[in-house]
Amino acid sequence: MKSSLSQARWGRFLLPLSVTLAVSMAASSPAWALSCDELMNMVDVSVPTDIIVTTIQGSGETFKAETVSCLQKKGAPAEVVSAAKALMAAPAADETPTKTDTKTPAKPSANDTFNSDEGIGDKQKGHELVDKGGDDGDATKDPEKLESAIKAYEAKKPLTASLGFYQMLADNQYPDKEAKIQYYLARSLYDLQMYHSAQYYFTEVIKKGPSTPYFSKALPKLVTIAKFTGDDTDLAKIVAKVTIDQFPASAKNEYYYLAGLRYYEQDKLTDARKSFAQVSEKSEMYTKSKYFEGVIYYKQEKLRSAVKSFTEVVKANSDPQTPAEVDEAGRLRDLSLLNIARIYYSIQRYPESIQWYDNVPRDSRYWAEAQFESGWADFVTSDVNRTLGQVLTVQSPFFDKAEFIPEASILRALTFFNLCEYGEVDKELKDFDETYKPMQQEMKDFLKQYEGDAGKAVYDQAYDRYFGPKPDKTLLPKSAFVRLLRNQDLAGIVSHLQVMDNEEKLIDEQKSQWKDSLGDALHKIIAEDRDRLKRRAGSYLLREVSTMATTLGGLIGQSQIIQFEKTDAVRADYQYKLTNQDVQDTSKEFQIDFATSPDRIFWPFNGEFWQDELGYYWYTEQGNCK
Repeated sequence: MKSSLSQARWGRFLLPLSVTLAVSMAASSPAWALSCDELMNMVDVSVPTDIIVTTIQGSGETFKAETVSCLQKKGAPAEVVSAAKALMAAPAADETPTKTDTKTPAKPSANDTFNSDEGIGDKQKGHELVDKGGDDGDATKDPEKLESAIKAYEAKKPLTASLGFYQMLADNQYPDKEAKIQYYLARSLYDLQMYHSAQYYFTEVIKKGPSTPYFSKALPKLVTIAKFTGDDTDLAKIVAKVTIDQFPASAKNEYYYLAGLRYYEQDKLTDARKSFAQVSEKSEMYTKSKYFEGVIYYKQEKLRSAVKSFTEVVKANSDPQTPAEVDEAGRLRDLSLLNIARIYYSIQRYPESIQWYDNVPRDSRYWAEAQFESGWADFVTSDVNRTLGQVLTVQSPFFDKAEFIPEASILRALTFFNLCEYGEVDKELKDFDETYKPMQQEMKDFLKQYEGDAGKAVYDQAYDRYFGPKPDKTLLPKSAFVRLLRNQDLAGIVSHLQVMDNEEKLIDEQKSQWKDSLGDALHKIIAEDRDRLKRRAGSYLLREVSTMATTLGGLIGQSQIIQFEKTDAVRADYQYKLTNQDVQDTSKEFQIDFATSPDRIFWPFNGEFWQDELGYYWYTEQGNCK
């Protein structure tokens, strides 16, 4: 029985946000441009000195003498100053921001929150954001070319505008206006539905830190893109580098939510819960925060509080605006129902557990899982005929491609063992071994190829092994990949790579003047990011396959134990019959009456499955135990 709470990674809701992990990824994710103020921000928020040093060393930046002098004047730790000095003559490295786990965002409407001054994620509409002259903190007059490109953007000519902005950047024409040019280039690309590229240039603005006036303009845009794409990676980095006071007021809820996730990953559960509690009830982040609150209470063994939090998620009167938000709200609700059921199971209140499992909707992606787990609750309460009916539902053809639950075979075998139906036990275990032992061997062989440091270098090949354009043949069924993709980190990258493929096609459809200049630059950005994302996806895939292989190994071990116990029980049964030869088999004398209940009519199962019958199967096994 899976007794742990569901912590499914819906929309990267279990992001690896710890500072330690962020640094360990530095080899494949070049660090941000680091100014004196940004480094001192890290010092001020008590980021460990060795972490700051590692970040500097992984940045690839050329540090100017005035930056080092600034660090010394502001009292930076000696190790930080020394690390910056060591890179004063280092060559600058190309920077590519980390962008992961996105889903194709819906095309924004004219009144969506992308152009909104209201709180990001709040259930409010309208109030278009207009960039008026003089309100951006830039007191100097814009050059004529820049003014012309901005007018083209405002005239809803994003193709013309983006080309103009790019040419200014490529020629380094106005270095003092770089943040503004990058900001408007990002907005132009967003309007062209090139979301990956837009995110890149918004992140380039953010890298310059809170000191630039466009930091507070670009950050809400990144937050909104993350809302569409489900990718919080860049925002997580920002949360680790700035204080709440430096975060735009419109994105406070996002800050508290991501900070809560960071604390959660660091196992600072009380701090995480306090941060989640700061999220406004008006924010769409609220139900996510309440869900995590429930998980935290469970881990702290405060089960009553956990049930209360999950119940609030179930009862939440959310108002999702997009199909993705509707899907996410449904998943949170269904996972909360599962978790409440599991809590009652863990304290052996099985009837209440079964009631909560029964509340999972039939159209939920977790319904089959709820049926299986409810079958365990029936088993421990000796309602074995209902257990067999639940397993029959899970193993029906309706779930062949959607549900990978090998545990169901073990539960079925164990149930027949308790009924002394040893022939059925043999058949079930034989089918289990023939099906799943070769799968586990394939997984073990796959994992072995990527052991050690040498294996890490080719994680992208691990991804291509199953998800590349020409995947290898595999014994794993489609349902196994559905289960693997329940990891939203992995699923998000798979989706993101598809977005990038579509974006490249869109780039190639543009006019040659645009395609051969800005288009070429975007192709290079996408190519670099694709390689990195594949390596990251390979890492997630290997982790999930390892978990699945371990689970199968445990089930194979259970299969062997049941087989041993069955053999011993058969021996004892033969011995009993030899010493009690007058015992007769009277089971054939009984006839089954299919109208056995005043409120139910039982019809014999003829081997044909009907969808409306799923969940209502009930065995009438009497058992052969003496």
